[in-house]
Amino acid sequence: MKAMILAAGLGTRLQPLTDKKPKALMPVVNQPIISRVIDYLKTHGVRQIVVNAHHHYQQLVDYLEGGTFGVQVEVRVEPKILGTGGGIKNTSDFWNDEPFIVINSDILTNIDLGKAYTHHKKANCLVTLILHDYEPFNQVQINADNHITEFFGESGPNRLAFTGIHIMNPKLFTYFPDDTFFDIIPIYKQWIQSGKKIGAFLSQGHDWHDIGSVKGYIDANRSLLDKKFSIGPGSRIGPTVKMKEWAVVGERNTLEKDAEIKRSILWEEVTVKKGVKVIDSIVTSSREVSEELIGEIY
Repeated sequence: MKAMILAAGLGTRLQPLTDKKPKALMPVVNQPIISRVIDYLKTHGVRQIVVNAHHHYQQLVDYLEGGTFGVQVEVRVEPKILGTGGGIKNTSDFWNDEPFIVINSDILTNIDLGKAYTHHKKANCLVTLILHDYEPFNQVQINADNHITEFFGESGPNRLAFTGIHIMNPKLFTYFPDDTFFDIIPIYKQWIQSGKKIGAFLSQGHDWHDIGSVKGYIDANRSLLDKKFSIGPGSRIGPTVKMKEWAVVGERNTLEKDAEIKRSILWEEVTVKKGVKVIDSIVTSSREVSEELIGEIY
């Protein structure tokens, strides 16, 4: 099985975090988001993955081409961003005759892809979108045949939310426009109006995190902590350091005597000086914290 991870976005809603890294490489409990997505795809039988890249693309190229993931990973750099639809179209030569999966790089979930894939293969649709009930994102309407009938711009009753996962038939490339840049949802809307079937698979009882916002990023870290605290390899923690409630301490951090970390996320190579408190904050890579941080991104 093959899959595409959409990772070319600018991550505007996550600024200033994405000023330093592409969204896909931001760590969630000391593991880059895209590494978690690859692990998820692997558990469902995906063995070949293509990733599109634009913002800070060289970081993604270096990480993915230098990594050992147990699957084949290819990066398609977009010097000029192509949009979700254009990015998918740019990989048309990557696929065989079988349906393939497309997933956003900022989605962490345990949705059963096997069930969704089987559902799609039985349906006579160009594409199936995996949906769920998740306010306030319920903007998609379906009919009794599990076909999408409309995409709305706002949440409403009797609607569902798109999870960010598509299952596509390769023949859909025949119907893509010739434009180099286009987004996929407007194309789906056009297809519905012209009578083409856009399938829906309703998933229930799963975990799902959208890391498209700072709040979503913090929530994902908190939720995916196995214990109250995570300390990355190579970190040095002073004997009187206090960690309270929950904390993620990245690789090669130095927390000096009497420092306090509370409800916060520290990326790699951070130094927190003696007696300094970091509370409700995110500290990005290679920072030295010498003054108290409360509710900040640094």
